[in-house]
Amino acid sequence: MPGIVVKPRARILHGHDWVFSSEVLKVFGDPADGDVISLKDGRDHLIGSAIYNSKSQIVARRFSRRRQDLDLDFFQRRIMQASEYRDRRSVEPKLRRVVWSESDGLPGLIIDRYGDQFVLQTLTLAMDIRKDLITTAMADLFGDIAIVERNDAPVRHAEGLELRTGVLRGTASPQRAGAAEVTGVEENPENIAAAKRNAACNQLKVEWVQRDVFQFLRAAEKTGAQYDLIVLDPPSFTRTKTGLRDALRGYRELHMRAFKLLSKDGLLATFSCSHHVDDPAFLQTITDALVDARRSARRLRRFEQAPDHPVLPIVPETEYFRGFLLEMMPGR
Repeated sequence: MPGIVVKPRARILHGHDWVFSSEVLKVFGDPADGDVISLKDGRDHLIGSAIYNSKSQIVARRFSRRRQDLDLDFFQRRIMQASEYRDRRSVEPKLRRVVWSESDGLPGLIIDRYGDQFVLQTLTLAMDIRKDLITTAMADLFGDIAIVERNDAPVRHAEGLELRTGVLRGTASPQRAGAAEVTGVEENPENIAAAKRNAACNQLKVEWVQRDVFQFLRAAEKTGAQYDLIVLDPPSFTRTKTGLRDALRGYRELHMRAFKLLSKDGLLATFSCSHHVDDPAFLQTITDALVDARRSARRLRRFEQAPDHPVLPIVPETEYFRGFLLEMMPGR
């Protein structure tokens, strides 16, 4: 099996499962992008099997600490193990994240379940070229299901992959869920179209505004609008450490403008899916925004990833989601 030898101080020797291009000592056996490779240390000891992509900054992602191929049996076992873990954690069987990438030993593979419909994301080249094996394993395990491909995440570009969506198996139909009447702000017209279809399926009265959220909040402040509940759930503001300062600046303004629009005892539910924005940084940004808005609030609850999005301490990148619920207070 072809592979790579890692440098002595590579983070994979300290528990992590990734090898960055700067940590490669040498490549042997001429592996092709998407291949399964062996990982070895400088003493020629096997430290695991990984998927390989020379086009990515993360050239190797370990999925096993032994010699292992990505065959049908492997995918069946790993997906079943992931599903059984969620069963033990009492996660709703037909509304869950079935597989969460490295956290379930399947780097770059994400599977979500909504009833008898499954949504598949393959964010690494090795998983993408094995979609047929993965969907076969899913059908073997879960029976007569529909599988929708949702590969529209820009992170695929880092693996040399194009963006695409579509139905891979069965027939997809909208899923119904209860919700209150809402006003939604979204800049992307495709997302609004999808949201309108979901609202119609759920028989909800939703007012959708296609606009940049910062522009919307500024305009709402000028008109004196007030809300009893505001939910902030933006996309990731940064995917790199170098963009952290700009991301925090954006979060600060977003929260400041939202605080100004809340009623005297209004609620703010705010979320971040930026891995590099940790709890202390996020909380400090919220605090600074309260000062900017001249408002006071009490923290009611902290949100984190549900049990079907497990976090591995040795792979901190598996933790990306955090949130807080705050209640406005009278000024002091």
